[in-house]
Amino acid sequence: MTTASYAPDRVEMVALTGFPLIESGDDLASLVAATLKSNDMTLLDDDVVVVAQKIVSKSEGRIVTLADVQPSAEARKRGLETDKDPALVQVILDESTAVVRQHHGVMIVEHRLGFVMANAGVDQSNSHAGQVILLPEDPDASAARLAAVLGELSGRRVGVIVSDSIGRAWRNGTVGHAIGVAGIKPLIDLRCTMDLFERPMQVTEVALADEIAAAASALMGQGAEAKPVVIVRGFTLAPEDGASVKSLLRPKDLDLFR
Repeated sequence: MTTASYAPDRVEMVALTGFPLIESGDDLASLVAATLKSNDMTLLDDDVVVVAQKIVSKSEGRIVTLADVQPSAEARKRGLETDKDPALVQVILDESTAVVRQHHGVMIVEHRLGFVMANAGVDQSNSHAGQVILLPEDPDASAARLAAVLGELSGRRVGVIVSDSIGRAWRNGTVGHAIGVAGIKPLIDLRCTMDLFERPMQVTEVALADEIAAAASALMGQGAEAKPVVIVRGFTLAPEDGASVKSLLRPKDLDLFR
């Protein structure tokens, strides 16, 4: 992908309908392929398959029953301070490397994967009562497995983004972000390229995977819509070895919020 071609003139996005509820151990790639067929769609080269984190986590068994969690003294203390279930707080702490901020009802933490996010991405929505869903163990690896199997099944070169809804500093509301990528360059570096007036760009880097994830998230919805897979068509992929969402994470020494 050249800097001139990363931004296409036209993009098509299709949310797959009729996707089944996911249980632990389900073959996610086969279910995506089957749902593509039921939607009368076939994958094309350079398609990006955006998959909601929750169905990836469910298929990989990243589910915790809160009744099985023994809260530590720290979890009980933070539970009182935030008015959160101490067992839930313990799960959040187990998934985190540091607590950045906390307030009534929310803990902002540094996740073990490097994301700074609310409650370590631990989510109770669309899960069975008394259970919480964690982020995948390795979202990049999850994306790579999906890309490999979907590519083999379709005979096409495809990218995969595992997306999650994350809040942002300065603004209300959540927006889809990439937490795992495969087959797509997640960050486009425009530094030293020329603008329209032949001036060199100084700092601009485009979080392309995040932009695609955000657009797809608008189709997925956040509640009972049951559309966790979106096909994005129109970009020209530039696969790179070892593509990782880590390139999107700002180093702590450059993070003005910490």
